Parts: sequence; structure tokens; C-alpha cells
Amino acid sequence: MKALWLFFALSLAVIAQDVLTNDSIVKMIKAGLGEGIVVSTIQSQPGKYTVTPDALIKLKQEGVSEKIIEAMVAKGSAGASVASPSPATGSAMDSDIPQGVDIGVYFKKAGKWEEMLPDVVNWKTGGVIKHFASAGVVKGDVNGHLQGVHSRNSVNSPVEVLIYAPEGVAITEYQLIHLHENADDSREFRTVTGGVLHESGGATRDVIPFEGKKVASRMYKVLLPKIGAGEYGFLPPGAVTSSSSASIGKMYTFRLIE
Repeated sequence: MKALWLFFALSLAVIAQDVLTNDSIVKMIKAGLGEGIVVSTIQSQPGKYTVTPDALIKLKQEGVSEKIIEAMVAKGSAGASVASPSPATGSAMDSDIPQGVDIGVYFKKAGKWEEMLPDVVNWKTGGVIKHFASAGVVKGDVNGHLQGVHSRNSVNSPVEVLIYAPEGVAITEYQLIHLHENADDSREFRTVTGGVLHESGGATRDVIPFEGKKVASRMYKVLLPKIGAGEYGFLPPGAVTSSSSASIGKMYTFRLIE
């Protein structure tokens, strides 16, 4: 009964403040609400969450579980609600770009744009993650590790993607990564990020080059080349900042079926 009363009390507070924030989630945890109630609230209530690596690490230190953090990342980053981009003019190919969308990555499925749901990336450095290299991907240095052998987003060729970047971020700052499937129901990759790795060390082995055409302010359309079936993901800039300890970031992943 106490937990139920706290849930209703916090629900009224959420209504009063319109949106949930990182502090709201921490208050719910400190109040003793269960993981399931918190996740349900995140999924059902509007929220503006700060999901930078430092913010996610702080949430972990405050006792927020990984399942709750994943729900926050999936809901969207802080300030994601933005003004509608102005579409480019004079091009019939670009006339179908969505209006009033949030910062993120979108893919076309059955003629309609759908949001590419992000996955949480666990970064570890300094050789700590050698035991993750069951697929022979990494023997040391830095590795990106994602739970689940398959992405929640499935697409067919040709792959058409729309990237709506944050203010001041260029399309060249995104990386397209080939993910390796592991036997332990996970995916893994190695790439250059945060200045941690060096290209001479083979760190770019999983990076796939691509080009994006600007179709509106901060919005780019990407038509991927024939890359073959498998697991892939777009790694946004600033996905990890730490080079000496475990960090958490996010990646927009998809599964190319054919």
C-alpha cells in the first residue's frame, strides 16, 4: 500500500511538472518505487532526459538500474523536442521528409518513416573487455558491447535512412558500424571514438563509409550501398567520453535482412 501511495503521489507531481527528468527518476528510486513501476512511468509519461555518458554514469551511481536507464535512453535525450525543420525546396525526391520530428535516426519501411530505436552501448577500456571477444573481434583496447543478438529495427535493401542531427553537428561526425554477433546473445564492435583508438591499430575495421545528402536544416538523407545482411548501427558523435573506465552510450541499430 505504501508503494502504491507513493506511485500516485509521484504521478501527481509528474502531471504538475509536465515532463519527467533525470532528477524525477532518481526521486522515484529514492522513494522506494520498484523497477517495473518506474519503467512503466517512463514509457507512459512525457520526458526530457539527459543521456550523455556522464549523466548516465551519475544515474548508475544514484542506484538507477540498467533496465530503467535503457528505458530513458529509448525515450529520448534531453531537449529532443525541436522545431519542425524546413524542407529543402526544388527536389521531388526530398518531398517526403517528415515534419516536426525529434533529433535522432529514422528509416523507411513500407514507404513510411519509422524511428530507429537506440540501443545502450557499454564501453570498456584498458583490456578489461577481453572476455567479450568471443567472436575474435577485439583482443584489447576499447570495445562497444550491446545486449541482444538482434536489433529491434529490421529493414530490407535498399536501406534509406534519415538523420536529424543536433545543432552544430555534421553528418560526417556519425559513423556507420558493422556489428558482430556473439554466442552469448550480444553484439560487439570496435571503432575510433573519443580519441581512444588509433587507425593504425586496426580500430576502423568495423566502420563502413557512407554519404549523406542535406535535405533540410540539420537533416540528412542516406541511401546505403549494398552492405549485405547483418547487424549495423549509426554511432552518434560524443557516444563515449571516457578513455580509462567503463562508460555508457547509445547507438541507433538496425538489422538488414536482405
